[in-house]
Amino acid sequence: QAFFDCSVDNLRASPFIIQYILDNVPGYQNGVIIAKSPDATRRASSYAERLQLDIAVIHGEEKNEGEEYSDDGRSSPPPLCSFSQQIFCFDYPGTVPQTVPKVKPPIKVVGDVSGRTAIFVDDMIDEARTFIDAARLLKANGATNCYVMVTHGILSGQAPEELAACDDIDAVVVCNTTPIGDKTVRCPKLRVIDVSIMIAEAIRRIHNGESMAHLYQNIRGDD
Repeated sequence: QAFFDCSVDNLRASPFIIQYILDNVPGYQNGVIIAKSPDATRRASSYAERLQLDIAVIHGEEKNEGEEYSDDGRSSPPPLCSFSQQIFCFDYPGTVPQTVPKVKPPIKVVGDVSGRTAIFVDDMIDEARTFIDAARLLKANGATNCYVMVTHGILSGQAPEELAACDDIDAVVVCNTTPIGDKTVRCPKLRVIDVSIMIAEAIRRIHNGESMAHLYQNIRGDD
């Protein structure tokens, strides 16, 4: 809640996404929940436990632009001791060791996906490239189908067209938490889950001073 100066309730779309999987993903019982990165493992595990499925993890994504070296002062060496500069220095031998840079390994999948339906779960999809690369890897490892399930479908730039042209992704499912516009036309495989009933109920409860606990039944913080 650090982004707001008032209390907020973080609503969860996971019940809607899980119900969509149950109703609309053929043979989900033979599926495997995919974490797009090691950081997404907790969310994938939460879905897998509810659907009683295994998980697999995509490891070795391309380096993010934000991780590139930048000379913004954070990488500057410690100053030399100088009485004229009025700098207080500890007397210790040697220099401060530099942090070893991260080198991500080639992209690979950790887990068994052969002959199974791969189901991505994530909080949002903006650019499509990471999902496309991961889906291609899953199909190369024997996955029969690949579904992308996310809460927020940002889909910036040409992402809808890129997803539509990707034969390795069977469907992309998002919630209507952000404006969809013409993206369903630009990407025929895009499906939209309506979560307005949850938002409306939350507004009604807040307006009437009622408890919000009903909207969080069986929901954990990592959903």
